[in-house]
Amino acid sequence: MLRDSRAFSSFAVKDLEQARKFYSQTLEVKITDVPGMKGILQLELAGGVKVMVYPKPDHTAATFTVLNFPVENVEKVVDALNERGVRFEIYQDGPMKTDAKGISTGGGPRIAWFKDPSGNILSVLENER
Repeated sequence: MLRDSRAFSSFAVKDLEQARKFYSQTLEVKITDVPGMKGILQLELAGGVKVMVYPKPDHTAATFTVLNFPVENVEKVVDALNERGVRFEIYQDGPMKTDAKGISTGGGPRIAWFKDPSGNILSVLENER
């Protein structure tokens, strides 16, 4: 029934303008306004993927990753984002542990988690070769 539906994802943020700046300037993601939907941003990702971002004043960040960015080299991207002020999460407890840079190397692809200004958890993960 929904096989051919062009599904999309969305998530909330506390402050739309802060999100616009973070995603467009810090992460260099293309941002557009959604036609006919005032106050909603659209992240235009590689491969034609679009994700809607909407404001929610009483927003509470999820405790899981809401958006993953596959990259060729996690360490290079972590270093570059650190230079732009992004801080990566350090996990020492639980199943996924990270090194001092915030990169997990066990149990799957190399991955590092960080938060947007609203506390949403994002990741960069290395493409499997």
